Amino acid sequence: MTPKRRALIMLMPVALAACAGVTPPETATMPSNYLLGAGDPTRGAVFAASGTFARPGQLQGRPAAAARALANMEYITVALPQDQLMSIRLDGMTELQLLAARREWRAALGIAEAAPAQGVIDGLLAAEAALSANEPGRAGAALSTPAFTAGPEATLGRLAALPPLPQTARAAEMARLSLDRQIEVPRSVSSLGRHR
Repeated sequence: MTPKRRALIMLMPVALAACAGVTPPETATMPSNYLLGAGDPTRGAVFAASGTFARPGQLQGRPAAAARALANMEYITVALPQDQLMSIRLDGMTELQLLAARREWRAALGIAEAAPAQGVIDGLLAAEAALSANEPGRAGAALSTPAFTAGPEATLGRLAALPPLPQTARAAEMARLSLDRQIEVPRSVSSLGRHR
């Protein structure tokens, strides 16, 4: 087979996907200094989100913490299924739960359903930084994008009084369990070591 023919064959799936209107999977990143010491942003976001949503009452009256927690969930929803190590242990139910949970928290906060995750993450983290610095005007400006359909004042009010988000709490827990399965030493291996 000639190199030209081989190259054409290799490009066929890409061309077919383009013709079929298949869009590439959504991607998102976190700031490089985010959750330092967590090992990587995906694990850090999973642990932070599951810990936060296990006790959702701690977010009441704390809009900066709520913004950070929801940014973590936005990131997890996009990044977890694409993480090469995590996706090995990630089951379809966790992915579905994350997507259902995203509809729940976006509806509660007033985020457009079709808004790209990266814009939502950037807005929430910028709002968190501004609120932590006691700069509500800058926080409102961070939330003044088409992604946040309720408007900056209403969004800040919703962050300060986040309603119960049971699907979100469940999705955060399922993501943590997936992470636990990924790092867990197989029982068969550990039991072999004990019986020697």
